[in-house]
Amino acid sequence: MQLYNTLSAEERAELIDQAGKQRLTLSFYAYAKIEDPKKFRDDLFVAWNALDALGRTYVAKEGINAQMSVPAENFEAFRETLEAYDFMRGIRLNVAVEHDDHSFLKLTVKVRDKIVADGLNDETFDVTNIGVHLKAKEFNQILDDPNTIVVDFRNHYESEIGHFKGAITPDVETFRESLPIINEQLQDHKDDKNLVMYCTGGIRCEKASAYFKHQGFKNVYQLEGGIINYAKQIQEENLESKFIGKNFVFDHRLGERITDDIVSQCHQCGKPCDNHTNCSNDGCHLLFIQCDECKAAMENCCSTECLETIHLPVEEQIKLRRGKQVGNKVFRKGKSENLKFKHSGELSDTALATASKTTDIRQKIKVKKVLLGKVEHYYVKAQVGLFIIENNEFKIGDTLIISGPTTGNQELILEKMLVNGTEHSTAKKGDKVTVEVPFRVRLSDKLYLKIQN
Repeated sequence: MQLYNTLSAEERAELIDQAGKQRLTLSFYAYAKIEDPKKFRDDLFVAWNALDALGRTYVAKEGINAQMSVPAENFEAFRETLEAYDFMRGIRLNVAVEHDDHSFLKLTVKVRDKIVADGLNDETFDVTNIGVHLKAKEFNQILDDPNTIVVDFRNHYESEIGHFKGAITPDVETFRESLPIINEQLQDHKDDKNLVMYCTGGIRCEKASAYFKHQGFKNVYQLEGGIINYAKQIQEENLESKFIGKNFVFDHRLGERITDDIVSQCHQCGKPCDNHTNCSNDGCHLLFIQCDECKAAMENCCSTECLETIHLPVEEQIKLRRGKQVGNKVFRKGKSENLKFKHSGELSDTALATASKTTDIRQKIKVKKVLLGKVEHYYVKAQVGLFIIENNEFKIGDTLIISGPTTGNQELILEKMLVNGTEHSTAKKGDKVTVEVPFRVRLSDKLYLKIQN
């Protein structure tokens, strides 16, 4: 019985591309008493793995919190795996506004102490005494009430690219930080104001609303299904969107557009932009907003220091990282002194620009390709890449694709190559191939053969 992933993200992405079938990105949660989270976890993994479902799920004695990518043809079968449990019968599945077949590339189901890290002692208050759920139309109406205070219970990097107009957007890095801040800030309005809250999919507000009712707030409301469900309802019912900008999501997409308004800036040059990325320096991976021009100039790095680092030999990069904490343990997520145009806390409701229209991702034509191998080394000055061939054969005149998270998808027509140090016209599995590459490639990149239609 398989209980863990056996494929790498790259291998899974290749299988998804070859299948050429539409996938749906969705999320859901449910609070319930689960006696044996480990068995529950294993049963879900087996059922979902059989349906080619991918994603990130946390289960605990208090319930389940999931973000998933499911083949569209298996959507109803996936729902049946949930409704086999009494507490998930009729569960709301928040289907994404925008879909990306690569939103998740692994199936991860983990047992945790809590399905959301809220820092609360659930024994001290009634977690089932939640606020009033509001649908999109009702939410719009209560926002128009002058006695309403609306609070964004997401983190600073989420609210920066999109939020409800007039919302309080706490400058916090975690959900648990926002609870005492808002409680103190609104102490004088427990009786005379409507406390209205929202988050991405509703799960944070489920616990927050109960907490604030316990703190003595009389009129507590929450957006049912969060921003994801709100976006779906305003489209279906042709309602005004009081949310402006993008909704940050915790998968490969890092955001889905709700309105065409861009309300944030490139953190490096200040140009209107709302595209998040991660620094390509493996010793950093800082989450920040970067426009296409800065991405090209900085090679997806957040600073000149990181740019210099990625050009060092891999062995030197590893030495620099040795003994140091990396990623989010080093930087406050989305914050660094190098980011000159980062904004947090009190945010503007004024759009800085309008996003250009893009083709629906489901209408994009997929490039057919087969995996050849991987990058072994890149010689910067000579602009030459060394590749290890692990599968298939190719020859002079073929079109190659070099693909990776930072490199993107780059094509080149093979005019000349050295195979195991000697010039040859063909290469096969096991060969070491040297090719002139007019763009930088990285060790995380894969080499593919493009299949001509």
